[in-house]
Amino acid sequence: MAAITTHTVLTPRINTHIRTSGHPEGAPVLFLHGNASSSIFWKEIMEKMPDEFRCIAPDLRGFGDTEDLLIDATKGLGDFVEDLISLLDTLEIENYHLIGHSMGGAVAQQLIAKDSQRIQTATLVNPGSPFGFGGTKTVDGQPCWPDFAGSGGGIVNPEFARLISEKDRSNSHPQASPRVVMNTFYWKPPFVPSWEEELLDGVLSEKIGVDRYPGDSVPSDNYPFTAPGKWGPVNAMSPKYVQDAVERFVYCQHKPPILWIRGADDQIVSDHSFFCLGTLGKLGFIPNYPGEEVYPPQPMVSQMRHILDRYTVDGGHYLEIVMEGTGHSPFIEQPSDFLEYLLQHLTEHR
Repeated sequence: MAAITTHTVLTPRINTHIRTSGHPEGAPVLFLHGNASSSIFWKEIMEKMPDEFRCIAPDLRGFGDTEDLLIDATKGLGDFVEDLISLLDTLEIENYHLIGHSMGGAVAQQLIAKDSQRIQTATLVNPGSPFGFGGTKTVDGQPCWPDFAGSGGGIVNPEFARLISEKDRSNSHPQASPRVVMNTFYWKPPFVPSWEEELLDGVLSEKIGVDRYPGDSVPSDNYPFTAPGKWGPVNAMSPKYVQDAVERFVYCQHKPPILWIRGADDQIVSDHSFFCLGTLGKLGFIPNYPGEEVYPPQPMVSQMRHILDRYTVDGGHYLEIVMEGTGHSPFIEQPSDFLEYLLQHLTEHR
């Protein structure tokens, strides 16, 4: 097992806490974690990676032990992207392989749009839709409402955020305990990782507050009656702020080959996500649902495929792999199988 070390890198933008493994002169591989998690989520894969790779997993802004600076959501995922470019420049990395999970997969798409000339390969693991999270209804990302209601900080369960702030490790709140949410939605039940406590540490490391997570929101006259604010990671994922990056991703000049790998039973990023207020309204969990024609479940997976197909038409290449029996985190649920797919991708396109 490769040894993992941790330290903080002082960059011109932000002091970034990172986990590293592998040979210092190896081919760099940048691992990006998702929302309500941290770089610890990549621990098992980093330990199993061959020493010929130099693995680097940062805690993104707002997470883990990275310096606590605000996320300006009006830049979309731009703060994350600029932080990562600053980190790579500080580490003097000329080219690298890119891997992003969930929200980190959405960040990876925008990093490709901004820094594609340095990226050798990209791996998107259950990635967030290129059109953001919530508030859109077609494969090409048309908004359900002009104000993008149904996206942003107002869609987060405030009890979940409160319990993270209190570092709650119990099972006492069946709808909101971080441990329960993690074991219900991050992987496919009844699977529970042997290193559950470390993963829970990662969930509990997210910075909480009205301008952090879950972020601010504004009232809306449109279902579900909340629209995005301006601060925090969930607002940064709103289609209100990320839509303009989609074309830059599709038409980036250098197109790294993309491996899109996802769990077959993902409940978070899917065409019927249980975190989408279109799905919850359709199922009767939220009152005043205007109907599926007005506000259907967001087709997140279909949106991703639509954009990757366009990426291919413009000269790129992608391979989609669906891992059966897994949910939102196949690299934790079936690490050996995941690693086999990943290493084949990295070595084929070295």
